[in-house]
Amino acid sequence: MQKITNRLLSWASMLEESTEQQARTTADMPFVYPHLALMPDAHLGLGATVGSVIPTLGAVMPAAVGVDIGCGMIAVRTGFHRSDLPTDLRSLRESIERAIPVSAGASNRTIVETAAPRIADLEARAERAGFDPAGALAKWRNQLGTLGSGNHFIEVSLDEDGRVWLFLHSGSRGVGNKIAQRHIAVAKHAMERWWIELPDPDLAYLVEGTAEFDRYIAELRWAQHFALLNREEMMDRVVRQLAGVVDSEVQELERINCHHNFTQREEHWGKSVWVSRKGAIQARSGQPGLIPGSMGTASYVVEGRGNKPSLESSPHGAGRSYSRSAARRTFTHEQLRQAMVGIEYRDTDAFLDEIPAAYKPIDQVMADAADLVTVRHTLRQIVNVKGD
Repeated sequence: MQKITNRLLSWASMLEESTEQQARTTADMPFVYPHLALMPDAHLGLGATVGSVIPTLGAVMPAAVGVDIGCGMIAVRTGFHRSDLPTDLRSLRESIERAIPVSAGASNRTIVETAAPRIADLEARAERAGFDPAGALAKWRNQLGTLGSGNHFIEVSLDEDGRVWLFLHSGSRGVGNKIAQRHIAVAKHAMERWWIELPDPDLAYLVEGTAEFDRYIAELRWAQHFALLNREEMMDRVVRQLAGVVDSEVQELERINCHHNFTQREEHWGKSVWVSRKGAIQARSGQPGLIPGSMGTASYVVEGRGNKPSLESSPHGAGRSYSRSAARRTFTHEQLRQAMVGIEYRDTDAFLDEIPAAYKPIDQVMADAADLVTVRHTLRQIVNVKGD
């Protein structure tokens, strides 16, 4: 841990000057208490830095939560070993791609049996919260159980003992994005209405006790639950596809599901604060968590160490070193192929901006996080599914 200022602590050994300056600006907001914690994978984000943990008193900045509300990871440890899988894994990849719509804006054509009760749960929660999700996105029901694009993925991986894990990364899809964008706009309008000048417009905030704040928190909690159920639904489908390929029931030995873009009320240093983790997971003592690398590299199943200065948090992944456009200018399709040797994936240059070299080295991120989490398992992917 490095103390940059009294209001900014950092665990990042790989920290660009622009990222540090952005984090300083956020940390100087008057309601941040007691300090902002910067994770090892920190990089520039919209308004607030990706890889930051921001505790606030009496206010929340919607852009500091992010537009993919509730984005996170889910993993299942199965009873299988590599020898239980077919030698050629293409059929498994293709069956997963058929079962789960991928890419931006993708939707299910029908609502499958496992999705129906989850949708009913979300409908009931929305009614209790007093809002209609269709006002954000009419087709939200058909997006439950869809992956998205960018750095979202589904993987089949092996741990250090050759045991098979199923691992995926996704969030609240279009409906969460629409909810976030609307409340970011509401917060910016509030700043104009109150004649508040900010160092960055995306640090606009909502004040606790106002109708705007209450509405944001209600819809945020709904979107966070949508994201969690979206991952559960996709994982159930991956389990079914694996069972079909190996012609055997999948024994689930462990299932972990955690957010890394979210806000919740917590107690820290004797005060009740809103903790916004933008690209960070909660890591209380003994709490299981998931930290993925980039495609082609390792991912980690971890256990929190309850580090107090970090607000009991840890990194959420590798963190980008190159923007998507810079990665496309810098790297080649052949370099991506070399990085993915031994992994079954859809070979296309559409994934060039996700090449491992566009990210910080995950091993260094984990070394920086040594006092935040303990590594339980190291996973190496053998199947990778992504959306264009």
